[in-house]
Amino acid sequence: MSNPLQSTKLVTRLNTAAETRSSSDHLSDLTSANFHVGTHDASRLLQRVFSTFIGRINVRLWNGKTLTLGDMDSESAPCAFTLVFRNPRAVSSLVLGRDPLRFAECYFSGAIDIEGDFFEAIRLKDKLESIHVRSRDRLGALLLALRMQLSSQFNPTDKVSLVPKHGARVSAHSRGENSDAIEFHYDVSNDFYALWLDQAMVYSCAYFEHLDDSLEDAQQAKLAHICAKLQLQTGECFLDIGCGWGALVIHAAQHFGVRAHGVTLSKKQLEIARQRIAQAGLEDQVTVELRDYRDLLGESVYDKIASVGMFEHVGLKNLPVYFSTVHRLLKPAGLFLNHGITHDVEGWQKTLSTEFINRYVFPDGQLDTVSNIQRGMERTGFEIADVEALRPHYALTLRHWVARLEKNHDESLRYVDESSYRVWRLYMAACALEFESGGIGIYQLLASKRDTFNTVLPLTRRYMYASATT
Repeated sequence: MSNPLQSTKLVTRLNTAAETRSSSDHLSDLTSANFHVGTHDASRLLQRVFSTFIGRINVRLWNGKTLTLGDMDSESAPCAFTLVFRNPRAVSSLVLGRDPLRFAECYFSGAIDIEGDFFEAIRLKDKLESIHVRSRDRLGALLLALRMQLSSQFNPTDKVSLVPKHGARVSAHSRGENSDAIEFHYDVSNDFYALWLDQAMVYSCAYFEHLDDSLEDAQQAKLAHICAKLQLQTGECFLDIGCGWGALVIHAAQHFGVRAHGVTLSKKQLEIARQRIAQAGLEDQVTVELRDYRDLLGESVYDKIASVGMFEHVGLKNLPVYFSTVHRLLKPAGLFLNHGITHDVEGWQKTLSTEFINRYVFPDGQLDTVSNIQRGMERTGFEIADVEALRPHYALTLRHWVARLEKNHDESLRYVDESSYRVWRLYMAACALEFESGGIGIYQLLASKRDTFNTVLPLTRRYMYASATT
């Protein structure tokens, strides 16, 4: 939520006062009466902050007091969720906080909870950013927030919780930066991922033929769809860049008879991938290794190459190197399938959403429009053969993941702390809504390495679905 007050010099002075006031000055304020005065101030502050909000929001304060905020004259439907403020600081931060992601931080730390429809609560994001406190209410809101922050500084009802780790800032997308970013995101815990992924642990968009397909079936359909698009044949050499826990290389070897190789930057993923390859008896046919895509050696080595959910980590300025590397590794007329997320605007501009992703989830994540991605592939020498949009599929996938994560909340705390659980819940739910609204998309781009005398693609697209049940 943007802060309509933070540009004033008064905010700086008030924040400084709140930070420097000593505990001895306030111990006498910690009385039951003062605690309830804080809820009165909180009510007044929230009513001022949300006075121009179009819609309705249900709120419950730390002492059980309930409020309904927003435009009471609107015809908005009853609110499907309740925002629960656990302490006064969670309320005062709406005005005094300088961090644009302070509302998310309050949720991660447990200072704010959401009861009811979690997805509907997240839909507030855009509306909250546009809230404008009326001029006549600004000074009063500041003074209320300051008083709450000072009086609650040592309130025994406040609960201090850990905030999530922040990913290291990525600027050059160097090998070291990419490796650290992958470790930050993927090396959380294999057991944690297993709680909400499908059995094959496919951490990318599934492929639903029907809305009621299970996640397991939809992920197997996705693997089959990729292999069919690539026209994998027995004996071919196949490379998976960003192989994850090994699902695609194993599926390709088992069902299409290829010799498959996968690379990843995650040590924990590599460990599981090798275990699963051994369990499937494919050690002579499938290999995986810890390697950056830029360090793959050779020329015209592979018949087919896939990259699924990986190129978002490459960095926009490194896309020419990425596509050139794939082009070098492919044999003439070889096929390349790039499966990845795109943005509805060009480049990776700094916004509330991009800052959230890079701070808490993917430190190296950057997206661009699908047209720019295709142009980059063509400039490298690829011929675009097929483009398929899968945006609704990823929205469904993410809703499955969120439901599974929520169902396994207690179990997940064996592997991550509560704040990390909340980061993942919010991140995946917000992404589902972004896919549903069209803010982000996802495409499978099938391309071939140009060769004057050969082509491996049939005249129609029927071949992509002929082996869908394989």
